[in-house]
Order: sequence, then structure tokens, then C-alpha cells
Amino acid sequence: MSADPVPGGAIADSVRIDAVLPSVAAALGVPSWTDRIGLPSAARYVVVLVDGLGADLLAEHRDLAPYLSSLLDGGHTLRSGLPSTTATSITSLGTGLPAGQHGLVGYTCRIPGTDRVINSLRWDDAVDPRTWQPHPTMLERIDAAGVPTSAVNKAEFEGSGLTVCSQGGVPFHPYASIYERADVVAEVSEATPRSLVYTYESTLDHTGHQHGCASQQWRDRLRGIDADLQDLRDALAPGTALLITADHGMVDLPAGGRFDVESEPSLLDDVQLFAGEARFRHLYTRTGAEQEVAQRWRARFGDAALVVTRDEAEDAGWFGTIDDRVRPRIGDVLVLGLGDFAVFSTRHFAIEMSMVGFHGSISEAETRIPVLVDL
Repeated sequence: MSADPVPGGAIADSVRIDAVLPSVAAALGVPSWTDRIGLPSAARYVVVLVDGLGADLLAEHRDLAPYLSSLLDGGHTLRSGLPSTTATSITSLGTGLPAGQHGLVGYTCRIPGTDRVINSLRWDDAVDPRTWQPHPTMLERIDAAGVPTSAVNKAEFEGSGLTVCSQGGVPFHPYASIYERADVVAEVSEATPRSLVYTYESTLDHTGHQHGCASQQWRDRLRGIDADLQDLRDALAPGTALLITADHGMVDLPAGGRFDVESEPSLLDDVQLFAGEARFRHLYTRTGAEQEVAQRWRARFGDAALVVTRDEAEDAGWFGTIDDRVRPRIGDVLVLGLGDFAVFSTRHFAIEMSMVGFHGSISEAETRIPVLVDL
């Protein structure tokens, strides 16, 4: 264990994304749930997750998003949890649980008992998502409590591993194009006197990864999403609460901050599997080698990276309470990029080298997310 406390207390102690749907349940009048955010009561809620819409990015670009900006003053800021990445955060939202319990602990992680890595977005046909994430989703629990609950998403996401883990147990309503989304959401929302509908917007994150969140393309996409969400608000029946949140923020990485681990293969001595993503690496080591590996990486990167063992991360509360079945999915050593730094591998994750925007680490820009409510 390190002598100094591991950073992350602000995240561990904050209200995180897993509090959103329990709070919505309370606002809908479902017994036994507590509103930890401060949401208005309503008979119908529509929850939209905008992938990559970090609170800091939105505050910085208020002028590009007049509708969203109009909700900022009455909104809330939560934390994504760690790693600050899509699969982890969407499943925390969908289950009301931290990563240490739902088990989607990163973009990629080890399948325990194997030498294979699972990609949490693309999945692995050999892994049953209902076994990988056995807890009922919050959508399922709210529906069972008497509030009809549905997911509205792209047709291509129906039945995917991530969808089953995070939104399983309720009707899935597909749409073929973004132009249909508002109509489908409104129709499903208004089908019953009380309802909860979840939907998702992916394009801001995709644009940020490809072009960066300082790019004109990203700015244009934020403008478009703002208009789309205004249209969705206009399509909803009066008295319906529209809640808009995100899964993480994003930072752009310059070429000088990109370290390719293949250039120093000795860093991977005693590392059996290399996973995670550029800003949050999972290193799976030979038994008993985690301290030696951690020290080697700390000595090499100093203040450019936060290097901790799994035990240190658990003590710091990064993943919440960690179930025994989940623990071996987490790297024995975790390497988080700080500032403009990240760890790449041209052998294992070559596609990351072509990206501009990243997330996953502990910075406020990556972990602070908005909760905006329009009623």
C-alpha cells in the first residue's frame, strides 16, 4: 500500500450517476426510493443520457446550447464514478449501482479465469450479459413497482450486451433515425398516465473522439443536439419532466502526451494482460507482482500518471463496494493519465492513436456530469 492516501475522495464522497434513477423513482412516487438529487415530482419522466456532455464542457460552451444553458442555473452536478467511461457509467445509471457491484469496470477488462479481454461496448458472444451483470436494472424495478418503464434507442442496440446489462427487463422501442426519436419517446411516454422513458444520444462523444472537443465539428454537434433536445421537450405532454444527464466529460490529448508502451516493453514485465483504455489502464500481473509493477510505472511516469494497486483503489472507494465476483475483473495495477498524458499500445489498441478526445480518468473535466431538469 502507498504511504499517502490515494486521490479520488471527492469522487468517492460525491453523489454519483448511480443516484439518478433511484431519485427519479422517488420523484415518480415509487415507495422505498430516496431522492438524493432534489428532483421535482411528476407523473411522467423522460431521461436522456447525452454521451460525452461533461458539466465543464457545457458550462464552457453555454453560448452554443441555449436550451441546455437555460436549465443550468437550476441544475445539479454529479460525478460519473471511475473509470469515467461509457459502459461503466451507463450501467451505473441503469442499475443504480457502482461499478464494483454491477461489474462493468471499464471499456475493456479481463474475463476472470481466462487470458481474454472483453470489450464492454462490442461484447463477447461467449459471455452471457445476464450472468456478467446479474442485478435487476432500475428500469425493471421501477416498472415492477407499477410505473410503466421503457427504453427508446437505436435499433442496432436492441439485445446488445450493454443494453441487457443496463436497460434489461423492460420493453425496448427502436427507432431507425434521429428524426423519429422524439416521436417515439413522446408516444411511449404518453401511452400511460404514469411512465418513465430512457433514451440515449451518442453523437457528441463520437465527434469528440474523432475530432476533439475543441473542434468546430464538436461545437456544431453540440448545437445540433441542443436543438434536438428542444424539439423533444416540445413533443412531450405538459407535466412531463425531461431530465438530461451525461456519462462523462472529455479532454483532448496532444501528440506529445501520448506514450506508446510498445516503445518500452520492459514496462510490461510481469504483466499478463493489458486492458482498459488510454486514460485508465488495467494491468493484470503475475501473482504477487503487483507492487513491483506499480513501483516501476510510478518511477517511470512520476506526476504524469496516477498509478495504484487494485487494493488501493478499493480502499479509496473508486468502484464503491466491490463484489467478490467483480474483483478479478479489475486490474491488479491501474494507470490513470493526468493532465495531457495517456498510455497507448499500438499493438493492442491501435485505433486509439487516431483519436483526439479521451476520457476515463479522474479529472473534473472527465468526471463532472450535469443533471438538468425541465418541467
